[in-house]
Amino acid sequence: MHATLPLLVNTTFPALFRRSVETLQVNLGYRCNQSCLHCHVNAGPTRTEEMTSETVDALLTFVAANPQVRVLDLTGGAPELNPHFRRLVIAGRQRGLRVIDRCNLTVLEEPGQADLAQFLAAHGVEVVASLPCYLEENVDRQRGKGTFDSSIRGLQKLNALGYGQTDSARTGRLLNLVFNPQGAVLPPPQAPLAAAYRAHLGHHFGVVFNDLFTLTNMPIQRFGSTLVSKGQFKGYMNLLRDAHRAENLAHVMCRDLLSVDWQGYVYDCDFNQQLALPIGRAGQPRLHIADLNAAAIEGHPIRVAEHCHGCTAGQGSSCGGALGDGTAATPKGGA
Repeated sequence: MHATLPLLVNTTFPALFRRSVETLQVNLGYRCNQSCLHCHVNAGPTRTEEMTSETVDALLTFVAANPQVRVLDLTGGAPELNPHFRRLVIAGRQRGLRVIDRCNLTVLEEPGQADLAQFLAAHGVEVVASLPCYLEENVDRQRGKGTFDSSIRGLQKLNALGYGQTDSARTGRLLNLVFNPQGAVLPPPQAPLAAAYRAHLGHHFGVVFNDLFTLTNMPIQRFGSTLVSKGQFKGYMNLLRDAHRAENLAHVMCRDLLSVDWQGYVYDCDFNQQLALPIGRAGQPRLHIADLNAAAIEGHPIRVAEHCHGCTAGQGSSCGGALGDGTAATPKGGA
């Protein structure tokens, strides 16, 4: 796989500084039951890296010592495949945290996960579910044959448990979907795409959901390597730079999010994690969650590189979807 960091480190991206840490985004490991082209983590069934019980304990100690953290955002790979996932969820909810599970939906049908949907519902865990298109052909092309049907069954199971309903904010059973473009283009405007998802999924499958998040594909790991192989890397970077919007800088997720890798080391965001750009200090090039107090990194400069344009291009992109409406910029080659 082609390394993309050497193509990204020389940058003119504006300086950014951290605010108070409100969200702890935790990567529980790279094992996944899928291998998606757009995956910036390069996750898959053969990956063996996973967070240990000791590191989970360190995370919970950090949360207890830093009450400004209000959100526990669990990701992977497929985070549910980590044997300590459920313990971490229960502990997070007992501490009053909003807990998010970034779920690929097909994991709900994996062996040993038959009660996963019921577990999530019982503990009021929000589900952010990846569904890169509402059309079967496009999803199966990106993720493998049968993925779409399995994903629909997963959505229907979650709906039957009260997810995606009008009262989901009260019950904690929010169901939000995630869209990624099929290739080297920016995602289309979020609101009309959400309407198209609702119309198609509702009419054909009776599926409902709360929100749709559009995410820009990052030029790193598997997707970045594919761009290099196809000779599209430079063109895609030019697309991101040309669509940069300065007003999105105030809302990028790295300013109040702390990313933690499966070993417990901390980063400004999940993308920096995958590029091995950790948070450090003098004499200590990378910091572990067990050695960190959140207040110590307030005002800390964020490590930026060219991939950061992926979060500020057009309508902007974050783990919570678009940052703006995108009407002030029409990206060249955008979808």
